[in-house]
Amino acid sequence: MDELSPTELFKDLVNTAISRQQIRAAELTRYYLVDLLCRFLRPDQRILFADDSGKPLALRLGQALESSGLEQRARLRNLGDFSLFMSGFFSDSFRRRCVDVDYYVSMGEYAYGSLARREHDAFGVAFSELAGKFVPFMDVLGDISERVGMRTNNDVLRLYEKWLRTGSVRDGRRLEDKGIAPNAAIGKLFIQ
Repeated sequence: MDELSPTELFKDLVNTAISRQQIRAAELTRYYLVDLLCRFLRPDQRILFADDSGKPLALRLGQALESSGLEQRARLRNLGDFSLFMSGFFSDSFRRRCVDVDYYVSMGEYAYGSLARREHDAFGVAFSELAGKFVPFMDVLGDISERVGMRTNNDVLRLYEKWLRTGSVRDGRRLEDKGIAPNAAIGKLFIQ
């Protein structure tokens, strides 16, 4: 029996999760997500300027916006990728932090949106799609995370809070599967 390479495995997982989440995604965006997962699997394949990963996202965004050219592109890409990966794979870990998943969503959307507006970028279509559908693609990575056993989410209250913060269709379905009808009328009334 042949063993799948990480790229082949991630391609299968991404395509399956996109189908399960019922998201339309361009081939370039699918490729980008596979590449993103491969890069996070192998830190030696990081793109330039990933050395600032210990800094708060707002400072990283400021540093990216103060730079220019290829450095700015790399810093914005790192910020978008980090935000997407963390919110997809580790959103439950934000519960006891001073920022929550919605902060990562807004930073990722902004970074990818900025990249999408750059002229002549080979990944412009992917960046535009990632910016416009950040939460659905976060759900794709969350789906993959659950399939590969990276996390469990037994805390229904946390799931409901995350749904309130992001409006994730996937999380809404997960709440319904647990017998809870998400109530959008509550809005962000109880979230601080």
